[in-house]
Parts: sequence; C-alpha cells; structure tokens
Amino acid sequence: MRPALLLLLGSIPVFAQPFSAGIKAGIPLTDFLNAAGNGTFDYSAPNQRYIVGGVAELRLPLGLGVEFDALYRKLGFTGSGTLAGSPTTISASGNNWEFPLLLKYRFHFPVVRPYLDAGVAWDTIAGLKETIVSVALPPSSPSALQRNTTMGFVVGGGVDIHAIFLHISPEIRFTRWNSTQIGDTLGLLHSNLNQGEFLVGFTF
Repeated sequence: MRPALLLLLGSIPVFAQPFSAGIKAGIPLTDFLNAAGNGTFDYSAPNQRYIVGGVAELRLPLGLGVEFDALYRKLGFTGSGTLAGSPTTISASGNNWEFPLLLKYRFHFPVVRPYLDAGVAWDTIAGLKETIVSVALPPSSPSALQRNTTMGFVVGGGVDIHAIFLHISPEIRFTRWNSTQIGDTLGLLHSNLNQGEFLVGFTF
C-alpha cells in the first residue's frame, strides 16, 4: 500500500505539466464532397468513416490553452455517364490533412470541465490520383483539384474529463473554409465549405 501511495504522489508533478499530447479520432458530421448528377453524367462520393490524428496542447493559466491538431481522412469520388458524346468514367482517391490551431478556455469545474475553442485551420489535399477512361477526352483532361490548400475559421466546444493521468475530451467542432478545393466544370462536384466533426481526444 505504501509503495503504491509513494508512486502516485511521485507521479503528480508529471501529470501536472503544462504540455500534453495524445491522439484524436472521430467521425465527420458533414460530407467533405458534394456530389450530384444531371441525368447525363453522375458523380458519387463515399461517406468518410473516420478522422484520426495527433493532438498537442500547451496549458496556460486562467483556464486557457493552445491546441494544435494534425487530422487525417481518406477522400475519393467516382463519376460515370456521357461527356463530349462519349461514355466516360472517372475515379479519384487521395489524402486529406487538416491542421487546426485553437485557443481554448476551460470553465472551472472539478473532474469534468466544459470548454470552448476557436481558431484557424489549414486543409491540404495530398496525393490525389484521378483516372479518366473515355474515347473523346484525353488523359490530360483538366483535374477536379482546384487548389491543394485552403484556410478556414474554427469554433467548437466540449468537455474535458480528467481520469487520473488521462484527459478524455469529446467535442463538436465546426469549420468554415474560405474556398473550395475540388470542383468540376459541370458544377456537379465540389468540396463543402461548411464542415462539422465529432472528435474525441485522449491526452496525457
């Protein structure tokens, strides 16, 4: 009993450090891509099943904190129909990275502490590969990728549950992006400017 108590007491300064890091995972509440059809050509985009990445936070006095995340998700879309009078299929897949930088405020409650956060985020699409199969369209047809990176404003809120040495932080987060990253010439496919996410952080 006494060695266990000494170990617990000795670990308190470690857990009280102002810097924490861990993992963050969740699910999207909105689609990254809006896909539609016009009867001649139709796009579809699979639902994103998960978001996962790392999180680091610097805890400041007065309940404040600065958080930085690196969040990953897979993206892709397909299209089929007739373009330029020729049967055409399009398929694409790539990687999406989101980098939010947030200022947080925790309300002063024991054990479970509600918090609000706000800040900016950068979104980057990497490794997007598009395959076009068509007689009329050359392989060098214009890409649906309009820009690799965009910036947006983030607001969110959640609760910080302190379980001994582990912080569990479920949160709902909303991001408004400045510009679309993916779009086609037909206006049937474009990335969503509004993004909602449910995330849970596990930090030490």
